[in-house]
Amino acid sequence: MRKFFWPKVILCLLLGLFIAVFGIDYWVTKSTAKQMYADINAIPERKAGLLLGTSKYLDNGDVNLYYKYRIDAAVALFKAGKIKYIIVSGDNRKESYNEPEMMMQDLIAAGIPATHIFLDFAGFRTLDSIVRCKAVFGEDNVTIISQPFHNERALFIANHKEVNAIAFNAADVSTLYGARVTIREKMARVKVLVDFMTNKQPRFYGDKISLDDTLQSAACFHPAANPEK
Repeated sequence: MRKFFWPKVILCLLLGLFIAVFGIDYWVTKSTAKQMYADINAIPERKAGLLLGTSKYLDNGDVNLYYKYRIDAAVALFKAGKIKYIIVSGDNRKESYNEPEMMMQDLIAAGIPATHIFLDFAGFRTLDSIVRCKAVFGEDNVTIISQPFHNERALFIANHKEVNAIAFNAADVSTLYGARVTIREKMARVKVLVDFMTNKQPRFYGDKISLDDTLQSAACFHPAANPEK
């Protein structure tokens, strides 16, 4: 009898995990659906857009389409008058890796004034980016800019952290191109609930930054003061 006990237990645990993962995935998607916009003409105006960072290049040297499409979306929102400022939040934990600076350069190349770009070098995770947007930049009426799957999770975090956010969907990539990202995203959504239960906080907070102060904009930007080597 015992030889059938553990396989059944393992099977039940795996089934429970499967149900939990897909249940959480559905919850995140369903609860944020009304805050998502794909039509630039329909999205309300907000003072700031929160552009979530990612790497510009893939391991093989090709341009990351997630990156390209996020830049395109941010530029389109700004030029349509839907946002006045862009907060670029990304990872700069190492001197050799600087998502915000790279995105800033491409935004400026696309015609966005540097005085309307603000850099958040401590957006190590989506949670950090959302919380710091309100705590550091003083903005809790923002338009999040990323792909649909990422926007859903970002909005879910924003709702829990009492940040009044909507999201604009950057163009998505093909299922084949983003298969690994899709799987990772489902696990990231489970991690969000763990973060909530453990009251996870951003790695850094820092001094307040005002979007009305051009001296704090990308026009006078400085890389992270103490990036890890």
